[in-house]
Amino acid sequence: MTKPAGTHTQTKTAVSGECLDQIFRTARTHNVWLPKPVSAELLREIYDLARLGPTSANSSPARFVFVTTPEGKQRLRPALSAGNLEKTMAAPVTVIFAYDTEFHEKLPKLFPHKDMRSVFAGNVSLIEATALRNSSLQGAYFMLAARALGLDCGPMSGFDAAKVNAEFFPDGKWKANFLCNLGYGDSSKLMPRGPRLTFEEASVIL
Repeated sequence: MTKPAGTHTQTKTAVSGECLDQIFRTARTHNVWLPKPVSAELLREIYDLARLGPTSANSSPARFVFVTTPEGKQRLRPALSAGNLEKTMAAPVTVIFAYDTEFHEKLPKLFPHKDMRSVFAGNVSLIEATALRNSSLQGAYFMLAARALGLDCGPMSGFDAAKVNAEFFPDGKWKANFLCNLGYGDSSKLMPRGPRLTFEEASVIL
């Protein structure tokens, strides 16, 4: 009997321990950066991986602004908290993870088998909740893809979102969610890893 195209019967296996180390176990949040540039080609490669992560109705509301130049960093400077200023100025790339408040206008392309645009159109609270949640997911996918491709990440929430929005998104259609520095971190400057909750402290199996 012929199996339908796209049918998979082989059970997937876990990726190598080395891969898990690079993405999770030995990966750290970096604050000090080596003077090594990050190419636009690598940023595209990271995005092409991250965009494959699942979002609600394939809505893909995240938008990405890659701040790479001294001029761009100066535009960002007034919005940064004091503790995030120096490391952000030194990072090769700072990503503004934003979300599009009009993401639903692309749903006819992204979710063509059902009219999902009308579900969101005019429903501001649903748009905001969906955009924030799913752009956060996409930001996390992006950071894991960056780690997988050899970069280090330094995500931050210490910034004035209103100032970022006014400077970078004055038309109000995109809104800042969080920031993340990208580059090659100086491992010699890392602090000890902070503790994490155990499975028993954070989980319930029902």
